[in-house]
Amino acid sequence: MKNVKQILSFALMGILAFGSNAYAEDSIRIVSWGGAYQKGQSIGIFQPAAKAMGITVKEDTYGGISDVKLMVKSGGDKFDMFSSGAGSCASGGAEGVLEKLDYSIIDVSNHLPGTWSDYCAGADIFSVVAAWNTDTYGDNGPRSWADFYDVEKFPGTRAMRSKVDAQLETALLADGVPMSEVYNVLSTEEGMDRALDKIRSIKDHIAVWWTSGAMHAQLMKDGEVDMTTGWNGRFDVAKKDGANVAYDWKTGIMDWEGYGIPKGAKNKDLGMKYIAEMMKPEYMAEFVKHITYGPTNTKAYEGGLIADDLARSLPSHPDNAKHQLLLSQDWYAKYRTIAAEKYTEMMTE
Repeated sequence: MKNVKQILSFALMGILAFGSNAYAEDSIRIVSWGGAYQKGQSIGIFQPAAKAMGITVKEDTYGGISDVKLMVKSGGDKFDMFSSGAGSCASGGAEGVLEKLDYSIIDVSNHLPGTWSDYCAGADIFSVVAAWNTDTYGDNGPRSWADFYDVEKFPGTRAMRSKVDAQLETALLADGVPMSEVYNVLSTEEGMDRALDKIRSIKDHIAVWWTSGAMHAQLMKDGEVDMTTGWNGRFDVAKKDGANVAYDWKTGIMDWEGYGIPKGAKNKDLGMKYIAEMMKPEYMAEFVKHITYGPTNTKAYEGGLIADDLARSLPSHPDNAKHQLLLSQDWYAKYRTIAAEKYTEMMTE
């Protein structure tokens, strides 16, 4: 009897060990941007989706698509998935460092048109806007990009992003280029130089080149600058936390964020299934309660999943979207590398 008990005990230990190992293998390492944005992702999407699937999701932060490129080209294995802007994903896809997503598994049939690509499944829509310090300007801050660049009408310190994404567009819009022509102009060397020269014209007034959403939100909370480019949701969170900040949708440059998988990721198959789960409307509807970025899945706007007053504060709401430029993924896939080089040179010259 004692031998039988020992055998059963060892068998049970083996089953538990096997189960533990199997569970450990069912894990995903995902990286995002930190701050209020990733907190919203974690609470609204990452962890609930993981729980529904019975897997473990480990989160970390990263520095953007350059980290993905470096990892893949060096043969590293730091993470399985990443959250990224559409333009950066387009750049990574063009360089061959991303896996093509399997849309026979990932359902985007209810997504807004253009909010997914071969390498990125759209999760939320955000806007780059010109935000201002209401202590400085009250309700009369910059209502257009022309205002943002007008240092006589709006004296004060500015901040802009240290990466090129959605920054050259602000310069051309300020210089009078119609929205419909922005990317045509930027697709020429003269047009790119025109945008850079416009930024140079206010460079003496740019006190900070921000590197993250958390940073530009903190700039406004601390009153360190009078106006800055940045992401609408970060400013909304900062305002709830007491920041004196406002913005106008007429300065909006609408973009979308999604999920990609590095080339050669060991957990690629599980990653596809995890992305498919995260595309469901209930997760996106929960996410917008934490940060005001609009869902890509239109079903999230149905069935009372999002309260009407909250829906009207989101970038993709028709009343807001009609004023905004839609960022071009195609342009970034083709020109991002050279534009980034020129932009960095302009900042550091």
